[in-house]
Amino acid sequence: MFRLFQRTRLTAVAASALLLFGAAACGSDESGDAAAPSADDSPRKGAYPVTLDHKYGATTLKAEPQRIVTVGLSDQDAVLALGKVPVGTTEWFGEFKGAIGPWAEKALGDKPRPTVLHDDGTGPQVEKIASLRPDLILALYSGLTKDQYRTLSKIAPVVAQPENGPDWGISWQDQTAQVGKALGKSEEAADLVAKTEKHITDAAAAHPEFKGKTAVMATPYEGMYVYGSQDNRSRVLNGLGFQLPAGLDKVVGDAFGANISKERTDLLDTDAAVWIVADPGKDAKKLHANPLYGKLDVVEEGREVMVKESSHFGSAISFVTPLSIPYTVDRLVPMLSAAVDGKTDTKVVHPGS
Repeated sequence: MFRLFQRTRLTAVAASALLLFGAAACGSDESGDAAAPSADDSPRKGAYPVTLDHKYGATTLKAEPQRIVTVGLSDQDAVLALGKVPVGTTEWFGEFKGAIGPWAEKALGDKPRPTVLHDDGTGPQVEKIASLRPDLILALYSGLTKDQYRTLSKIAPVVAQPENGPDWGISWQDQTAQVGKALGKSEEAADLVAKTEKHITDAAAAHPEFKGKTAVMATPYEGMYVYGSQDNRSRVLNGLGFQLPAGLDKVVGDAFGANISKERTDLLDTDAAVWIVADPGKDAKKLHANPLYGKLDVVEEGREVMVKESSHFGSAISFVTPLSIPYTVDRLVPMLSAAVDGKTDTKVVHPGS
């Protein structure tokens, strides 16, 4: 029901894929060749060669990449926002055509949609990736293993997740900066980050009631699953002025989120609890039936925000990219405002899309 991240294994077809397409591979973990940049969308002069550090070392790009595959679950948005369209994207939420969310349609324009890759728990689709003839594979918002990295690096240069922090824990700012560096557009990436951060801070300024209030993001996955400070969903709450509950990171540990025990249901007793659920009505009833959670003030005082996972809004709230954040903030802020207004009879209304 709830699509959470997991470490994946190498596909059984990895070896055959490399035999079929190894000769066409464009690089390794150290370097890679790429076609000349297009006249309409050229990188900054002197941008290449460029080296990007990551969890498994460093990857050097000799020239502007032309055929980009995104293995990272939300990496495509930064690529689109900086003027390029990946040839391959990885399916996550929403089952959108080309794995392009509605918030990113304008950036896509009338360009061809990417080929969609699927990770069913066995790892990246190596054969399919190789068939797309990439000259860059981005795995920034991912849990790529070292073996998977080595396999994909025989197809094209790979930029994996950061060394520091949990898998699937890269901040949307660092993700955008890395993509900008890879595309020879670091200045444009910095401007994009600043513009997106302003959208968040403007919303926070318009709602001073958020400052100092506590909030948490959660989902009823195998009980009660909460997102910690190293998750982008929580970072959006912080940006809006909210604080995460004390003791949350101690429970989550070095991951982006974790299931909490019955003894720590108190972590959800915040000024606003944002739940990402399959069915707001049914899931709220199930949660309220829990004697430990249902009697908390956050429930009795109507401070819950129920976000329908399958809605466009539900997908956007998990993507957290420069393209999805404005879409999310404009819908989430009115719900949060209703939750923290101190009136138990105020309804928190879902935007519906």
